[in-house]
This record gives sequence, C-alpha cells and structure tokens, in this order.
Amino acid sequence: MIKFFKNFRKDDSGAVTVDWVVLTAAVAALGGVVYTAIEDGASDLTSKTGSYLSTQAPT
Repeated sequence: MIKFFKNFRKDDSGAVTVDWVVLTAAVAALGGVVYTAIEDGASDLTSKTGSYLSTQAPT
C-alpha cells in the first residue's frame, strides 16, 4: 500500500489538465470583468446607433 501511495505521488499525468482548467477559469473570469467594465458604454453606444439609424431616411 505504501508503494501505491509513492507511485501515486510521483505520477503527474493529470497535471497538464489541472493547469488548463485553472488557465481557462482565469480567462473566463477576466472576460467577465471586462464585460462588466464596458457594459454601460456598449449599451449606450447601441442605443445611440439605433436612434441615429431610425432618423435616417430609407434610400
């Protein structure tokens, strides 16, 4: 049983998967932070663009 635990401790075959999970979670969190930061400006720009386009005469 001790040999099993020593081999388990030395085995690092899943370490890359853990790294990718952590990296992906960090990228997703950063995306959420960026979205929160630009949400109001993007909504304002969208409404202003819609207002401008609605006042233009169709060609």
